[in-house]
Amino acid sequence: MLNQVADGVWVRQSAWVWSNTTVVETDDGLIVVDPGIHGAEFDELADDLDRLGSPVVAGFSTHPHFDHLLWHPRLGDVPRYATAANAGIAAEARERARAMALETAPDIPVDLIALVTPLPADGGPIPGEIIEHDAHALGHAALLLADRGVLIAGDMLSDVLIPLLDPRRPGQQTAYPAALDRLEKAVQHVDVLIPGHGAVAKGPEIADRFAVDRAYLEALQRGEEPDDQRWGKRP
Repeated sequence: MLNQVADGVWVRQSAWVWSNTTVVETDDGLIVVDPGIHGAEFDELADDLDRLGSPVVAGFSTHPHFDHLLWHPRLGDVPRYATAANAGIAAEARERARAMALETAPDIPVDLIALVTPLPADGGPIPGEIIEHDAHALGHAALLLADRGVLIAGDMLSDVLIPLLDPRRPGQQTAYPAALDRLEKAVQHVDVLIPGHGAVAKGPEIADRFAVDRAYLEALQRGEEPDDQRWGKRP
């Protein structure tokens, strides 16, 4: 079910790796961020959206990993936006994303996976500020809704998953702390942080998320095995 976490902002958590779908109400309708992941959950999400009484006007993908590129016909034939880098990678990796989705959630419509388009320069219907960085994935974006006191963080700052650096790309140990620096400035304006996976953080819990991620990265830089028990831990 949808849980309201701020004015006009709801979160629904999937059973799969505690994935979060975020719904944002705007004057024009609803924006659905990173929906997923199983078919039955999509139907339940669509039922919840019907009860809100506003149409879905757009989707938004925070980054080009398959579980953040999903969609369902019941959410509507509407534009689905992403950063330009995300959209480019999604187009190139569509077949791989579809294969991964079939392996993980075979009951979702694979023909709708990764059909995202670059966000227009004026942001189009997506509210707030896009904070783009290259930690975890190229073209990764957080969505800052300063007027609602909310940061939608994508796959950053989770209480159940460690910081996942991309081993295929050099410079991640620099890019990741730099991204945290940018997000830490952003959360000065918020009291609700929504990660892509795990529990929503509120108030002082937000600073704790940054502290544990920085401790993990600092241990890696020292060549140590981080003392971090988050991987697979149920919130």
